[in-house]
Amino acid sequence: MSENEPCFDIAHLGHVEMLTNKPEKSLEFFVNVLGLTESGQDEDSVYLRAWDDYEYHTLKLTASSTTGMRHVGYRASSQAALERRVAAIESLGAGIGWSDGDQGHGPAYQFKDTDDHLFEIYFETNKYEPSEAEKPALKNQAQRNHSRGAGVRRLDHLNLLAKDVGAIREFIPAALGSRITEQIVFDSGTVAGCWFTVNNKSYDIAYTQDHTDTNGRFHHVTFAVDQREQVLQAADIFLENDVYIETGPHKHAVQQTFFLYVYEPAGNRVEVANAGARLILDPDWETVTWTEEERKKGQAWGLQTIESFHTHGTPPVP
Repeated sequence: MSENEPCFDIAHLGHVEMLTNKPEKSLEFFVNVLGLTESGQDEDSVYLRAWDDYEYHTLKLTASSTTGMRHVGYRASSQAALERRVAAIESLGAGIGWSDGDQGHGPAYQFKDTDDHLFEIYFETNKYEPSEAEKPALKNQAQRNHSRGAGVRRLDHLNLLAKDVGAIREFIPAALGSRITEQIVFDSGTVAGCWFTVNNKSYDIAYTQDHTDTNGRFHHVTFAVDQREQVLQAADIFLENDVYIETGPHKHAVQQTFFLYVYEPAGNRVEVANAGARLILDPDWETVTWTEEERKKGQAWGLQTIESFHTHGTPPVP
């Protein structure tokens, strides 16, 4: 395989494990306000999913003394693809080793990126089997749509903070076979942001610069809805439920996402965005680079980016 040829060893972003020091309030938010469905529990965690996610869970909510992200999981395209990725990660010296998995999936290989975020990749997965009460009217849908709360459809992407996004830009394609679709490069040469995809979506993970110079922090997780109108409706739902709206709805210039950002009760940032995601069908897509001057213009339209969007992450920094 040539260096620039797309690699599809990883099928898609699978799940995110989020830590909360307010587990009951966080669970209330994700189920009744955001609209996820509980698929299982264990001693410390609740497994949650959006109505059209095919896997057992896409969000693992874990009680903790802190906040942020414990790990992010990606599903490989096959067992052979998983083994190829493990070999690539081990050659980078980033591997940790195998875990037995959990309720949602089978054995997973764990590793850390250059900023100390924990990842795992797996192939064997527990696909969601709806109960009679959850069976959809259409058999090609994972679960019935309750239209509860914001009624989000699926997990879309996440954003992590990093001290050195330039190092991440080299690491993620080498580890996961991802392509870089867009990036922000300042006049100094500093890489301030980078967006990656493992498939034909425009991105499944983004990294942006951590202005606190701290390792391993979390920026946000995003769940998708079908239409912009549903993002606007989510804003009304958040208002009615006393959820803190940080910014939006507006439209990003980078990736053109129509967005709304809120904080769940423990302080983790959550985004609701429309699911009309841009597709990267071009097999030799050239990375779009945004300059420092271009980023000073802010969003595509709407309000200017507020300061907390660049400074707030979890866990908080004293």
